Amino acid sequence: MRVGIAADHGGFELKTQLAEAIRSLGHEVVDLGAHEYDPEDDYPDFVVPLAQAVAQGKVDRGVAVCGSGVGACVAANKIPGVRAALIHEVFSAHQGVEDDDMNVMCLGGRVTCFALAWEHIQVFLKARFKGEARFQRRLAKVAALEK
Repeated sequence: MRVGIAADHGGFELKTQLAEAIRSLGHEVVDLGAHEYDPEDDYPDFVVPLAQAVAQGKVDRGVAVCGSGVGACVAANKIPGVRAALIHEVFSAHQGVEDDDMNVMCLGGRVTCFALAWEHIQVFLKARFKGEARFQRRLAKVAALEK
């Protein structure tokens, strides 16, 4: 799987750790920055290109990290075709994919330790969309909002 990853300064350290861990599972990681720590950078500068890569099919899934994960989630969801969620526990990491076809996971680098984030990432990457009629119907309603 091609996994895009991006973070601002608030998520830079966690992003760096997660990228290496994701590679260790055999996935290809596309790092959309930041590529160096800059305390003055802004999450949209990295999260929006990540979300666009997901929407355009250049990567299969995305992981966006900022300080709390909230800003990354807000920015990612502005891109049509992206279904991003801020994840704090395992159930939502897989249920978001299975029922809602979530394609971007957002994490907070200042509020989530590596071990917990890594657990969530593994669950997120293993999960598959169920595609049942009721889930398709709901997603069609969401997609209609993007037009």
